[in-house]
Parts: sequence; structure tokens; C-alpha cells
Amino acid sequence: MSSILFFFVPTVIFMGLVAPLWLVLHYVSKSRSAKGLSDDDRHTLTSALAQVERLEERIGTLETILDAEHPQWRETESGHRYQDSTRS
Repeated sequence: MSSILFFFVPTVIFMGLVAPLWLVLHYVSKSRSAKGLSDDDRHTLTSALAQVERLEERIGTLETILDAEHPQWRETESGHRYQDSTRS
């Protein structure tokens, strides 16, 4: 009988007090971390957006150069892709 109480009482205490408190605190901390970006994440996102803008400018410049030197480059390139995909 005493061995059953030895395991039963701590189990009841754990399931009644510790487990619910543990779950509540776990999900409270999860909701806090999901609310917003950390400073490091915000800095990484800002630098990635700046790099995207620079790359978009470079692509625009390259397309302008290609349009001036080879006005039909868009049609030619799409035609080559179509021919390459039909050969396979």
C-alpha cells in the first residue's frame, strides 16, 4: 500500500500543479516570441531588402543595355529556350 502511495501522490501533484503551469508558461513564451521580429531578424531583413533593391537596379540596367544593343534579345532568348526544351 505504501509503495502505491509513494508513486501516486507525486504523480497527482505533478499532473495537478506542475504540468498545467508548465504548459501555460510554455505557450505564453511561444506567443511572445511569435509577436514580432527580434532586432537581429529585423536587421537581416533590412539588409536583404536593400540588396534586393540593388539587384533590381542592376537587372534594369542590364536589360536597358541589352535593349539598346540587341533589340530582339527577349524574343531570341525565349525562342532558344523553347527549342532547347523540345530537343530533350
